[in-house]
Amino acid sequence: QGNGLHQLNCPSDVLIDKEMDSLIICDLDNRRVVRWSRRSGTTQGEILIDNIDCYGVAMDEQRYLYVTDYVKHEVRRYQLGEKNGTLVAGGNGKGNGLNQLNEPGYLFVDRQQAVYVSDNENHRVMKWNKGAKEGIVVAGGQRAGNALTQ
Repeated sequence: QGNGLHQLNCPSDVLIDKEMDSLIICDLDNRRVVRWSRRSGTTQGEILIDNIDCYGVAMDEQRYLYVTDYVKHEVRRYQLGEKNGTLVAGGNGKGNGLNQLNEPGYLFVDRQQAVYVSDNENHRVMKWNKGAKEGIVVAGGQRAGNALTQ
């Protein structure tokens, strides 16, 4: 635990970048996304994105990185090496509208670059097609509960 490049503080998600033989990690409490080489002898990570309240991370087939920001209630897509990224879901403040998210968590990106995101506080899973200004509810969305529709 700590904020040195050799430390993580509450890692919330991880993916394997096979092309670079490395791990890409959401380092939640250090507010950053880092890369750690899987090669032996690696003692520290490299910061890919900093000052982000990340929770989930995914990569598409073109090697774009997608990161959820649970404070800004949005998902951004990054070309590796880019610091600002492009908004792909949410970004309209906290809320339950189809153009909003409320504490997005984990995500998955399909071959068409559609983003599926767990919209935690809205108790739903949203799908955002590439270029869409709003998402589609694909599961849940009927408030919290244990019914099959919730």
